[in-house]
Amino acid sequence: MIIYEFGDPKADTVLIQPVDEYDLAGIENEIALISGSSDKSFRLIAVKVDNWNNDLSPWKAPSAFGKEDFGGGAEKTLGEILKLCSDESKSYFIGGYSLAGLFALWATYRTDRFSGVATASPSMWFPDFTDYMKAHEIRTGTVYLSLGDKEEKTRNPVMATVGDRIREASSLLSEHGVKCVLEWNKGNHFKDADVRTAKAFSWVIRS
Repeated sequence: MIIYEFGDPKADTVLIQPVDEYDLAGIENEIALISGSSDKSFRLIAVKVDNWNNDLSPWKAPSAFGKEDFGGGAEKTLGEILKLCSDESKSYFIGGYSLAGLFALWATYRTDRFSGVATASPSMWFPDFTDYMKAHEIRTGTVYLSLGDKEEKTRNPVMATVGDRIREASSLLSEHGVKCVLEWNKGNHFKDADVRTAKAFSWVIRS
């Protein structure tokens, strides 16, 4: 993985975001939008993973599209990310887009290191994930969820479950006393990833 750092290196608020090349292309706009929504100084650490489907999936699963299965390498990735969160005087927030959003949510069931999680259009269709949420206790008190209003309107039968799964997740979190919001954005999964991620991080650092 490759680490990119943005913002104020001395800030008490640190945002952690797993990214790929697509995310990096919009990262400057994302940072500008977060800055414009709050006067709070922050540092953003973008973690470019080596293999998206392997490094961010919590367990092995068959491919929902294409030929590459999910490798279940999230535990190793989380271990490396936690090394970036060693300063006890800082507040750390984790978030991301698509599978990175799912990874971020899963991470808050594995560690209490994060003050909040910002999940923009997360891959909630990932097999058995809401069952995992039911069987485990989340270790953060602040969760932002979002989805595009056209994302569940797909011919892919696995990915078409994303709307029902994210509604279920939102209800589960609220029932357990988590401060949670589910926001619906216009468009499909590939629209305004930087804008949606900025909205997610902006909400959790204000909450």
